[in-house]
Amino acid sequence: MEILFTPNALLALLTLTFLEIILGIDNIVFLSIVSGKLNVEDQPKARRIGLLLAMLFRIILLFGITWVLNLQDTLFSIDLGAVFQAHVTGQSLIIFGGGLFLLYKSVSEIHHKLEGEEEGTTGKASNSLSKAIVQIALLNIVFSFDSILTAVGMVSMKEPIEGGFGYDGALIIMILSVVISIIIMMVFAGPVSKFVNEHPTIQILGLSFLILIGVMLLAEGSHLAHFRFGNDVEVTSIPKGYLYFSIFFSLFVEFLNLRMKKSKKPVKLHNNKIIDKELTNTDVTD
Repeated sequence: MEILFTPNALLALLTLTFLEIILGIDNIVFLSIVSGKLNVEDQPKARRIGLLLAMLFRIILLFGITWVLNLQDTLFSIDLGAVFQAHVTGQSLIIFGGGLFLLYKSVSEIHHKLEGEEEGTTGKASNSLSKAIVQIALLNIVFSFDSILTAVGMVSMKEPIEGGFGYDGALIIMILSVVISIIIMMVFAGPVSKFVNEHPTIQILGLSFLILIGVMLLAEGSHLAHFRFGNDVEVTSIPKGYLYFSIFFSLFVEFLNLRMKKSKKPVKLHNNKIIDKELTNTDVTD
């Protein structure tokens, strides 16, 4: 256990915790949008349950690292000669399916926000808490794989004598980073959700980011399945750095717009309510 208090272990824990928070941004955006359609009293509960599920899935997958890595083995192959070839793995199916789900959900939400009917005026009930949790859980499974594979790549499981942390040491570091990052996200999930739901442009930007993430997951799933068209055209994954740069730059520009146009009343989207009573008197842009 003493290896966990070495400078290398603490640096690995800090770095991995930071990466887990960055990888969890898309999770928080999705949580904010899905929970925003619930009854006001159910929204904080949905966020807490969603993030606790994220932590639970990640810890379970960490204890089943061998199983996760075995998902990279080929399940079946498709060979259409020079037209198309693929070697589909369990991991690629989960990632690809998650990308399709995210695209469907994002486009549906954009339509619902701009073209749909206001649920409160048509007599329809808001989305049930159980339905929202099911959607959150499904997407958490996909995000958890990405998070865990990043953790496995960051923390060496080699024995200390070989420069690693050992299996037990690496597992503890990865679990601690997941728990710390989820606690931090739980603290900020409320203000982020309030900010997203109070500003229509941020909502649409957030949904657009989810479309980008969905496309990235489709590309990553195709890459993991070794999709090949023709003799030499193989699908490659999209570097996450491009995605995160576009997200943060877009948010920076929109934040400046909100500061400069603060006196203007924003457009109200359909089915858009704010979240926690203790958050209603504060503005994140102040």
